[in-house]
Amino acid sequence: MKKVKAAGMFIAAALSALVARSATAAVPAEEAKQLGTTLTEWGAEKAGNADGSIPPYTGGIEKVPGFDRKTSHAYVDPFANDKPLYTIDAKNLVQYADQLTEGTKALFRAHPDYKMDVYPTHRSMRYPQWTVQNTLKNANTAKLVGAVDGDSMAGADKGLPFPGIPFPIPKTGTEAMWNHKMHVTPAVRRSRAGGYLVDTSGRVATLPLQELYVVSPWYDTKDAMRKGTFNAFFGFNSTLIEPPSAAGTVFLNFYLPTADNGGQKVWFYTPGQRRVRLAPEFAYDVPIASYGGVIFWDDICGFAGRLDRFEYKLAGKKEMVVPYNVYSITNTMTTTDDFLGPKFVKPAGLRFEKHRVWVVDSVRKPGVRHAYARRTFYLDEDSWQILANETYDNSGKVWRVSYVASFPTYDLGGMNGDGWITYDLMKGNYFMDNVAAGFSGRGLRSYETAEGMRLPLTPAAVEASGVR
Repeated sequence: MKKVKAAGMFIAAALSALVARSATAAVPAEEAKQLGTTLTEWGAEKAGNADGSIPPYTGGIEKVPGFDRKTSHAYVDPFANDKPLYTIDAKNLVQYADQLTEGTKALFRAHPDYKMDVYPTHRSMRYPQWTVQNTLKNANTAKLVGAVDGDSMAGADKGLPFPGIPFPIPKTGTEAMWNHKMHVTPAVRRSRAGGYLVDTSGRVATLPLQELYVVSPWYDTKDAMRKGTFNAFFGFNSTLIEPPSAAGTVFLNFYLPTADNGGQKVWFYTPGQRRVRLAPEFAYDVPIASYGGVIFWDDICGFAGRLDRFEYKLAGKKEMVVPYNVYSITNTMTTTDDFLGPKFVKPAGLRFEKHRVWVVDSVRKPGVRHAYARRTFYLDEDSWQILANETYDNSGKVWRVSYVASFPTYDLGGMNGDGWITYDLMKGNYFMDNVAAGFSGRGLRSYETAEGMRLPLTPAAVEASGVR
Protein backbone atom coordinates (compact mmCIF):
# COMPACT_ATOMS: atom_id res chain seq x y z
CA MET A 1 0.00 0.00 0.00
CA LYS A 2 2.94 2.31 -0.68
CA LYS A 3 2.37 5.70 -2.20
CA VAL A 4 3.37 6.01 -5.85
CA LYS A 5 5.44 9.06 -6.76
CA ALA A 6 4.66 9.22 -10.45
CA ALA A 7 0.99 9.90 -9.84
CA GLY A 8 0.29 11.54 -13.18
CA MET A 9 1.81 8.68 -15.16
CA PHE A 10 -0.12 6.16 -13.10
CA ILE A 11 -3.46 7.90 -13.63
CA ALA A 12 -2.92 8.11 -17.39
CA ALA A 13 -1.96 4.43 -17.53
CA ALA A 14 -4.90 3.43 -15.38
CA LEU A 15 -7.36 5.30 -17.56
CA SER A 16 -5.90 3.67 -20.66
CA ALA A 17 -6.25 0.29 -19.02
CA LEU A 18 -9.90 1.01 -18.24
CA VAL A 19 -10.59 1.58 -21.92
CA ALA A 20 -8.48 -1.37 -23.10
CA ARG A 21 -10.23 -3.79 -20.78
CA SER A 22 -13.74 -2.71 -21.70
CA ALA A 23 -14.81 -6.28 -22.46
CA THR A 24 -14.82 -7.11 -18.77
CA ALA A 25 -14.94 -3.64 -17.27
CA ALA A 26 -17.50 -2.81 -14.59
CA VAL A 27 -17.52 0.71 -16.07
CA PRO A 28 -18.08 0.92 -19.86
CA ALA A 29 -15.07 2.27 -21.76
CA GLU A 30 -16.71 5.51 -22.88
CA GLU A 31 -17.82 6.29 -19.36
CA ALA A 32 -14.41 5.39 -17.96
CA LYS A 33 -12.91 8.19 -20.06
CA GLN A 34 -14.76 10.67 -17.84
CA LEU A 35 -12.76 9.70 -14.75
CA GLY A 36 -10.04 12.29 -14.29
CA THR A 37 -11.50 14.54 -17.03
CA THR A 38 -15.08 15.78 -16.66
CA LEU A 39 -15.41 13.69 -13.51
CA THR A 40 -12.98 13.40 -10.65
CA GLU A 41 -11.30 10.02 -10.34
CA TRP A 42 -13.90 9.08 -7.70
CA GLY A 43 -16.86 10.06 -9.88
CA ALA A 44 -17.90 13.58 -8.83
CA GLU A 45 -18.61 16.30 -11.38
CA LYS A 46 -15.57 18.56 -11.57
CA ALA A 47 -17.50 21.56 -12.82
CA GLY A 48 -19.63 23.84 -10.71
CA ASN A 49 -23.35 24.20 -11.31
CA ALA A 50 -25.09 26.60 -13.68
CA ASP A 51 -25.71 29.46 -11.25
CA GLY A 52 -22.36 29.18 -9.46
CA SER A 53 -23.84 28.25 -6.09
CA ILE A 54 -21.83 25.00 -6.25
CA PRO A 55 -18.21 25.77 -7.21
CA PRO A 56 -15.87 23.61 -9.30
CA TYR A 57 -13.84 20.99 -7.47
CA THR A 58 -10.28 22.26 -7.01
CA GLY A 59 -8.71 19.65 -4.74
CA GLY A 60 -10.19 20.23 -1.30
CA ILE A 61 -8.41 21.75 1.69
CA GLU A 62 -5.21 20.70 3.43
CA LYS A 63 -3.65 23.41 5.60
CA VAL A 64 -5.72 25.53 7.98
CA PRO A 65 -4.24 28.43 10.00
CA GLY A 66 -4.27 27.76 13.72
CA PHE A 67 -4.27 23.98 13.41
CA ASP A 68 -1.24 21.87 14.29
CA ARG A 69 -1.88 18.14 14.06
CA LYS A 70 0.86 17.44 16.63
CA THR A 71 -0.62 19.67 19.33
CA SER A 72 -4.23 20.51 18.46
CA HIS A 73 -6.81 18.33 20.20
CA ALA A 74 -9.70 19.38 17.99
CA TYR A 75 -10.12 20.56 14.42
CA VAL A 76 -10.13 24.30 13.74
CA ASP A 77 -13.09 25.47 11.66
CA PRO A 78 -11.61 26.79 8.40
CA PHE A 79 -14.88 28.53 7.54
CA ALA A 80 -15.65 30.11 10.92
CA ASN A 81 -15.84 33.58 9.37
CA ASP A 82 -18.48 32.63 6.80
CA LYS A 83 -21.85 34.30 7.11
CA PRO A 84 -25.13 32.63 6.08
CA LEU A 85 -26.23 33.36 2.54
CA TYR A 86 -29.88 32.94 3.50
CA THR A 87 -32.13 31.28 6.05
CA ILE A 88 -34.83 28.76 5.15
CA ASP A 89 -37.90 28.95 7.37
CA ALA A 90 -41.64 28.42 7.14
CA LYS A 91 -42.10 31.69 5.24
CA ASN A 92 -39.89 30.80 2.26
CA LEU A 93 -40.03 27.01 2.47
CA VAL A 94 -41.86 26.66 -0.86
CA GLN A 95 -39.10 28.55 -2.65
CA TYR A 96 -36.48 25.98 -1.58
CA ALA A 97 -38.63 22.85 -1.28
CA ASP A 98 -37.09 21.11 -4.30
CA GLN A 99 -33.64 21.40 -2.70
CA LEU A 100 -34.67 19.87 0.62
CA THR A 101 -34.74 16.22 1.62
CA GLU A 102 -38.13 14.71 2.39
CA GLY A 103 -36.97 14.35 5.97
CA THR A 104 -36.18 18.05 6.21
CA LYS A 105 -39.63 18.93 4.88
CA ALA A 106 -41.14 16.57 7.45
CA LEU A 107 -39.22 18.44 10.17
CA PHE A 108 -40.76 21.72 9.00
CA ARG A 109 -44.22 20.15 9.14
CA ALA A 110 -43.58 18.92 12.69
CA HIS A 111 -41.92 22.17 13.84
CA PRO A 112 -43.08 25.24 11.91
CA ASP A 113 -40.47 27.34 13.76
CA TYR A 114 -37.60 25.19 12.44
CA LYS A 115 -34.86 27.15 10.64
CA MET A 116 -31.81 26.34 8.52
CA ASP A 117 -28.95 28.75 7.91
CA VAL A 118 -27.39 28.05 4.50
CA TYR A 119 -23.73 28.96 4.06
CA PRO A 120 -21.42 29.25 1.03
CA THR A 121 -20.61 25.88 -0.48
CA HIS A 122 -17.07 24.58 -0.01
CA ARG A 123 -16.04 21.37 -1.78
CA SER A 124 -13.46 20.75 0.92
CA MET A 125 -13.02 16.97 0.73
CA ARG A 126 -9.43 15.96 -0.16
CA TYR A 127 -8.27 12.49 -1.18
CA PRO A 128 -4.83 11.05 -0.39
CA GLN A 129 -3.25 10.31 -3.77
CA TRP A 130 -2.82 6.59 -3.15
CA THR A 131 -6.57 6.18 -2.59
CA VAL A 132 -7.23 7.99 -5.89
CA GLN A 133 -4.98 5.52 -7.68
CA ASN A 134 -6.70 2.59 -5.99
CA THR A 135 -10.12 3.94 -6.98
CA LEU A 136 -9.05 3.99 -10.63
CA LYS A 137 -7.98 0.36 -10.31
CA ASN A 138 -11.31 -0.53 -8.72
CA ALA A 139 -13.32 1.08 -11.51
CA ASN A 140 -13.10 -1.94 -13.78
CA THR A 141 -12.26 -4.69 -11.28
CA ALA A 142 -14.54 -4.24 -8.26
CA LYS A 143 -17.87 -6.06 -8.34
CA LEU A 144 -20.73 -7.19 -6.14
CA VAL A 145 -21.01 -10.87 -5.33
CA GLY A 146 -22.78 -13.17 -2.89
CA ALA A 147 -25.93 -15.22 -2.59
CA VAL A 148 -27.82 -11.99 -1.85
CA ASP A 149 -27.31 -9.19 -4.37
CA GLY A 150 -24.74 -6.73 -3.07
CA ASP A 151 -24.08 -8.59 0.16
CA SER A 152 -20.35 -8.93 -0.55
CA MET A 153 -17.66 -7.31 -2.66
CA ALA A 154 -14.90 -8.81 -4.78
CA GLY A 155 -11.99 -7.30 -6.68
CA ALA A 156 -8.42 -7.52 -7.86
CA ASP A 157 -6.64 -6.99 -4.52
CA LYS A 158 -6.36 -10.58 -3.26
CA GLY A 159 -10.02 -11.12 -4.08
CA LEU A 160 -11.24 -7.80 -2.68
CA PRO A 161 -11.34 -4.21 -3.98
CA PHE A 162 -8.36 -1.97 -3.40
CA PRO A 163 -8.63 0.50 -0.50
CA GLY A 164 -10.52 3.33 -2.16
CA ILE A 165 -13.94 3.97 -3.67
CA PRO A 166 -15.05 0.65 -5.22
CA PHE A 167 -17.60 2.00 -7.75
CA PRO A 168 -16.72 5.54 -8.89
CA ILE A 169 -19.45 5.43 -11.53
CA PRO A 170 -22.19 3.48 -9.74
CA LYS A 171 -24.96 1.77 -11.69
CA THR A 172 -27.10 0.61 -8.77
CA GLY A 173 -28.13 1.85 -5.38
CA THR A 174 -26.24 -1.03 -3.79
CA GLU A 175 -23.00 0.06 -5.43
CA ALA A 176 -23.54 3.61 -4.15
CA MET A 177 -24.15 2.30 -0.63
CA TRP A 178 -20.88 0.35 -0.75
CA ASN A 179 -19.16 3.58 -1.79
CA HIS A 180 -20.48 5.11 1.42
CA LYS A 181 -19.38 2.15 3.48
CA MET A 182 -15.91 2.40 1.94
CA HIS A 183 -15.64 6.20 1.96
CA VAL A 184 -12.12 7.52 2.51
CA THR A 185 -11.34 8.61 6.05
CA PRO A 186 -8.35 8.51 8.44
CA ALA A 187 -7.42 5.06 9.68
CA VAL A 188 -7.97 5.95 13.35
CA ARG A 189 -10.17 8.65 14.87
CA ARG A 190 -9.87 9.05 18.62
CA SER A 191 -12.19 11.21 20.69
CA ARG A 192 -13.76 11.65 24.08
CA ALA A 193 -17.32 12.14 22.99
CA GLY A 194 -20.88 11.54 24.02
CA GLY A 195 -24.44 12.36 23.19
CA TYR A 196 -27.69 13.97 24.28
CA LEU A 197 -31.35 13.02 24.21
CA VAL A 198 -33.84 15.90 24.23
CA ASP A 199 -37.36 14.76 25.11
CA THR A 200 -40.70 16.19 24.02
CA SER A 201 -40.71 18.72 26.88
CA GLY A 202 -37.24 19.98 25.98
CA ARG A 203 -35.47 18.31 28.89
CA VAL A 204 -31.90 17.23 28.12
CA ALA A 205 -30.53 13.87 29.19
CA THR A 206 -26.78 13.45 28.85
CA LEU A 207 -25.97 10.04 27.40
CA PRO A 208 -22.90 8.01 28.40
CA LEU A 209 -19.54 9.67 27.82
CA GLN A 210 -17.20 7.39 25.91
CA GLU A 211 -13.56 7.01 25.04
CA LEU A 212 -14.00 6.26 21.37
CA TYR A 213 -11.67 4.76 18.79
CA VAL A 214 -13.27 4.61 15.34
CA VAL A 215 -11.16 2.74 12.83
CA SER A 216 -11.09 2.24 9.06
CA PRO A 217 -8.43 -0.46 8.77
CA TRP A 218 -8.26 -0.41 4.96
CA TYR A 219 -6.97 3.18 5.09
CA ASP A 220 -4.08 2.42 7.43
CA THR A 221 -1.09 3.66 5.41
CA LYS A 222 1.15 1.05 7.06
CA ASP A 223 -1.43 -1.73 6.68
CA ALA A 224 -1.13 -2.40 10.42
CA MET A 225 -4.77 -3.19 11.22
CA ARG A 226 -6.53 -5.31 8.62
CA LYS A 227 -5.12 -8.65 9.72
CA GLY A 228 -6.05 -8.12 13.35
CA THR A 229 -9.54 -6.77 12.66
CA PHE A 230 -10.94 -9.57 10.45
CA ASN A 231 -10.25 -7.45 7.35
CA ALA A 232 -12.98 -5.05 8.49
CA PHE A 233 -13.38 -1.80 6.56
CA PHE A 234 -14.99 -0.04 9.57
CA GLY A 235 -15.15 -0.62 13.29
CA PHE A 236 -14.96 0.94 16.71
CA ASN A 237 -14.12 0.43 20.36
CA SER A 238 -16.50 2.43 22.53
CA THR A 239 -15.56 2.36 26.22
CA LEU A 240 -18.09 4.08 28.48
CA ILE A 241 -16.48 6.23 31.18
CA GLU A 242 -19.51 8.08 32.58
CA PRO A 243 -21.89 7.74 34.39
CA PRO A 244 -20.23 5.58 37.09
CA SER A 245 -22.96 2.92 36.79
CA ALA A 246 -21.98 2.29 33.16
CA ALA A 247 -18.24 2.94 33.39
CA GLY A 248 -16.12 0.14 31.95
CA THR A 249 -18.75 -1.17 29.53
CA VAL A 250 -17.19 -1.76 26.11
CA PHE A 251 -18.62 -2.26 22.62
CA LEU A 252 -16.23 -3.71 20.05
CA ASN A 253 -17.70 -3.74 16.53
CA PHE A 254 -16.25 -4.63 13.14
CA TYR A 255 -18.03 -4.49 9.77
CA LEU A 256 -16.80 -6.81 7.02
CA PRO A 257 -16.52 -6.55 3.21
CA THR A 258 -18.33 -9.88 2.80
CA ALA A 259 -21.36 -11.61 4.30
CA ASP A 260 -19.17 -13.89 6.42
CA ASN A 261 -20.33 -14.03 10.06
CA GLY A 262 -23.39 -12.02 9.10
CA GLY A 263 -21.21 -9.24 7.75
CA GLN A 264 -19.91 -8.24 11.16
CA LYS A 265 -18.06 -9.28 14.30
CA VAL A 266 -19.35 -7.71 17.52
CA TRP A 267 -18.39 -8.18 21.19
CA PHE A 268 -19.74 -6.71 24.40
CA TYR A 269 -17.85 -6.39 27.72
CA THR A 270 -19.69 -5.83 30.99
CA PRO A 271 -17.65 -5.03 34.14
CA GLY A 272 -20.06 -6.97 36.34
CA GLN A 273 -19.37 -10.22 34.49
CA ARG A 274 -15.72 -9.38 33.72
CA ARG A 275 -15.86 -11.16 30.41
CA VAL A 276 -16.25 -10.43 26.73
CA ARG A 277 -19.09 -12.12 24.88
CA LEU A 278 -20.02 -12.24 21.22
CA ALA A 279 -23.07 -10.14 20.39
CA PRO A 280 -24.23 -11.02 16.86
CA GLU A 281 -27.69 -9.76 17.78
CA PHE A 282 -26.41 -6.15 17.77
CA ALA A 283 -27.53 -5.58 14.19
CA TYR A 284 -30.35 -4.39 11.93
CA ASP A 285 -33.33 -2.92 13.84
CA VAL A 286 -32.30 -4.05 17.32
CA PRO A 287 -32.48 -0.94 19.57
CA ILE A 288 -29.22 0.20 21.21
CA ALA A 289 -30.01 -0.24 24.90
CA SER A 290 -27.27 2.07 26.23
CA TYR A 291 -28.94 4.93 24.33
CA GLY A 292 -32.36 4.17 25.71
CA GLY A 293 -33.38 2.35 22.53
CA VAL A 294 -33.86 5.60 20.59
CA ILE A 295 -31.95 4.29 17.53
CA PHE A 296 -31.21 0.93 15.93
CA TRP A 297 -27.83 -0.67 15.43
CA ASP A 298 -27.93 -0.10 11.68
CA ASP A 299 -28.66 3.63 12.19
CA ILE A 300 -25.08 4.25 13.34
CA CYS A 301 -23.29 7.03 11.40
CA GLY A 302 -26.09 7.25 8.84
CA PHE A 303 -25.99 3.51 8.13
CA ALA A 304 -23.91 0.54 9.30
CA GLY A 305 -24.46 -3.12 8.58
CA ARG A 306 -25.57 -5.48 5.86
CA LEU A 307 -27.58 -4.45 2.82
CA ASP A 308 -29.54 -7.68 2.49
CA ARG A 309 -32.96 -6.66 3.85
CA PHE A 310 -33.74 -3.81 1.43
CA GLU A 311 -33.79 -3.25 -2.33
CA TYR A 312 -31.66 -0.21 -3.16
CA LYS A 313 -32.54 1.99 -6.13
CA LEU A 314 -30.22 4.69 -7.45
CA ALA A 315 -32.67 7.54 -7.95
CA GLY A 316 -30.13 9.92 -9.50
CA LYS A 317 -28.22 13.02 -8.48
CA LYS A 318 -29.69 16.29 -7.20
CA GLU A 319 -28.58 19.69 -5.94
CA MET A 320 -29.72 19.74 -2.31
CA VAL A 321 -29.23 21.67 0.90
CA VAL A 322 -27.51 19.29 3.29
CA PRO A 323 -25.22 19.37 6.36
CA TYR A 324 -21.58 19.96 5.40
CA ASN A 325 -18.34 21.18 7.00
CA VAL A 326 -19.92 20.70 10.45
CA TYR A 327 -17.04 21.63 12.75
CA SER A 328 -19.35 23.15 15.39
CA ILE A 329 -20.89 20.35 17.46
CA THR A 330 -18.09 17.98 16.49
CA ASN A 331 -15.12 20.16 17.46
CA THR A 332 -15.50 23.82 18.37
CA MET A 333 -18.60 24.35 20.54
CA THR A 334 -18.07 24.10 24.28
CA THR A 335 -21.47 24.53 25.96
CA THR A 336 -24.83 22.91 25.29
CA ASP A 337 -26.50 26.32 25.28
CA ASP A 338 -24.76 26.94 21.96
CA PHE A 339 -26.56 24.17 20.10
CA LEU A 340 -29.29 22.34 22.05
CA GLY A 341 -32.76 23.73 21.50
CA PRO A 342 -35.95 22.35 23.11
CA LYS A 343 -37.23 20.82 19.84
CA PHE A 344 -34.28 20.80 17.45
CA VAL A 345 -30.61 21.71 17.14
CA LYS A 346 -30.13 25.47 16.98
CA PRO A 347 -29.14 26.82 13.55
CA ALA A 348 -25.66 27.72 14.82
CA GLY A 349 -25.00 24.07 15.64
CA LEU A 350 -25.50 22.57 12.20
CA ARG A 351 -24.06 24.17 9.09
CA PHE A 352 -25.97 23.59 5.82
CA GLU A 353 -24.62 24.05 2.28
CA LYS A 354 -25.85 23.25 -1.22
CA HIS A 355 -24.13 20.20 -2.72
CA ARG A 356 -24.80 17.59 -5.38
CA VAL A 357 -25.86 14.35 -3.76
CA TRP A 358 -26.69 10.88 -4.97
CA VAL A 359 -30.17 9.84 -3.84
CA VAL A 360 -30.59 6.18 -2.93
CA ASP A 361 -34.12 5.00 -2.16
CA SER A 362 -34.56 1.61 -0.50
CA VAL A 363 -37.64 -0.49 0.16
CA ARG A 364 -37.85 -3.44 2.53
CA LYS A 365 -37.88 -6.76 0.69
CA PRO A 366 -41.06 -8.88 0.83
CA GLY A 367 -41.05 -11.42 3.63
CA VAL A 368 -38.07 -9.80 5.39
CA ARG A 369 -38.22 -8.38 8.90
CA HIS A 370 -37.20 -4.79 9.68
CA ALA A 371 -39.01 -2.05 11.60
CA TYR A 372 -38.45 0.40 8.73
CA ALA A 373 -40.48 -0.09 5.57
CA ARG A 374 -38.39 2.35 3.53
CA ARG A 375 -35.21 4.39 3.84
CA THR A 376 -33.83 7.17 1.64
CA PHE A 377 -30.17 8.17 1.76
CA TYR A 378 -28.38 11.26 0.43
CA LEU A 379 -24.71 10.69 -0.43
CA ASP A 380 -22.19 13.44 -1.07
CA GLU A 381 -20.77 13.26 -4.62
CA ASP A 382 -17.29 14.29 -3.42
CA SER A 383 -16.82 12.06 -0.36
CA TRP A 384 -19.55 9.38 -0.78
CA GLN A 385 -20.43 10.04 2.86
CA ILE A 386 -24.13 9.79 3.76
CA LEU A 387 -25.09 13.36 4.71
CA ALA A 388 -28.76 12.80 5.56
CA ASN A 389 -31.44 10.13 5.49
CA GLU A 390 -35.05 9.55 6.46
CA THR A 391 -36.87 6.36 7.38
CA TYR A 392 -40.54 5.43 7.01
CA ASP A 393 -42.94 3.32 9.03
CA ASN A 394 -45.31 0.69 7.62
CA SER A 395 -47.99 3.30 6.94
CA GLY A 396 -45.65 5.31 4.72
CA LYS A 397 -45.08 8.16 7.17
CA VAL A 398 -41.65 9.64 7.85
CA TRP A 399 -40.50 8.16 11.15
CA ARG A 400 -36.94 9.31 11.77
CA VAL A 401 -34.86 12.05 10.16
CA SER A 402 -31.07 11.92 10.48
CA TYR A 403 -28.27 14.33 9.64
CA VAL A 404 -24.62 13.29 9.70
CA ALA A 405 -22.34 15.97 11.17
CA SER A 406 -19.52 15.29 8.73
CA PHE A 407 -16.41 17.39 8.23
CA PRO A 408 -13.19 16.97 6.21
CA THR A 409 -10.18 15.77 8.18
CA TYR A 410 -7.99 18.14 6.26
CA ASP A 411 -4.70 17.18 7.92
CA LEU A 412 -4.80 13.62 6.56
CA GLY A 413 -7.47 13.77 3.88
CA GLY A 414 -10.82 12.04 3.94
CA MET A 415 -14.11 12.77 5.68
CA ASN A 416 -15.16 12.19 9.29
CA GLY A 417 -18.80 11.08 9.50
CA ASP A 418 -18.79 9.59 12.98
CA GLY A 419 -21.29 11.99 14.62
CA TRP A 420 -24.96 12.34 13.80
CA ILE A 421 -28.35 13.70 14.87
CA THR A 422 -31.65 11.81 14.68
CA TYR A 423 -35.15 13.25 15.07
CA ASP A 424 -37.91 10.80 15.97
CA LEU A 425 -41.10 12.36 14.58
CA MET A 426 -43.32 9.73 16.22
CA LYS A 427 -42.03 10.34 19.75
CA GLY A 428 -41.19 14.01 19.23
CA ASN A 429 -37.67 13.75 20.66
CA TYR A 430 -34.22 14.10 19.15
CA PHE A 431 -30.86 12.51 19.78
CA MET A 432 -27.23 13.12 18.90
CA ASP A 433 -24.17 10.96 19.38
CA ASN A 434 -20.41 10.96 18.92
CA VAL A 435 -20.13 14.71 19.37
CA ALA A 436 -17.50 16.41 21.51
CA ALA A 437 -19.43 19.65 22.09
CA GLY A 438 -20.27 20.37 25.70
CA PHE A 439 -18.09 17.64 27.20
CA SER A 440 -15.06 18.30 29.38
CA GLY A 441 -11.83 16.81 28.14
CA ARG A 442 -13.26 16.89 24.64
CA GLY A 443 -11.15 16.51 21.58
CA LEU A 444 -10.73 14.65 18.35
CA ARG A 445 -7.49 13.42 16.80
CA SER A 446 -6.94 11.51 13.56
CA TYR A 447 -4.12 9.15 12.66
CA GLU A 448 -3.03 7.75 9.30
CA THR A 449 -1.82 4.47 10.82
CA ALA A 450 -2.29 2.32 13.90
CA GLU A 451 1.36 1.33 13.85
CA GLY A 452 2.86 1.97 17.27
CA MET A 453 -0.54 2.52 18.89
CA ARG A 454 -1.84 0.15 21.56
CA LEU A 455 -5.47 0.00 20.51
CA PRO A 456 -7.90 -2.34 22.33
CA LEU A 457 -9.21 -3.87 19.10
CA THR A 458 -9.38 -7.55 20.07
CA PRO A 459 -11.58 -9.30 22.64
CA ALA A 460 -8.45 -10.23 24.62
CA ALA A 461 -7.25 -6.62 24.66
CA VAL A 462 -10.69 -5.43 25.81
CA GLU A 463 -10.78 -7.96 28.63
CA ALA A 464 -7.23 -7.12 29.70
CA SER A 465 -8.02 -3.41 29.85
CA GLY A 466 -11.08 -3.85 32.09
CA VAL A 467 -10.88 -1.73 35.22
CA ARG A 468 -13.91 -2.99 37.15
